[in-house]
Amino acid sequence: MRRRYFRYIHRDGAPLILDKQRGHVSAHYFVVTHPLLDWLCQPSEALARLVGRRG
Repeated sequence: MRRRYFRYIHRDGAPLILDKQRGHVSAHYFVVTHPLLDWLCQPSEALARLVGRRG
């Protein structure tokens, strides 16, 4: 799920999540950098790695 989200926010033509020149910070920045999201995604990331190794 996290990988899909990263692909979505970094797709071609998507606005930057952190635009320092304009002083704009997208809500996506807080979602991506929040430790709770990292903690919640760890089990699914581990499962995806396990499945990827097996074939």
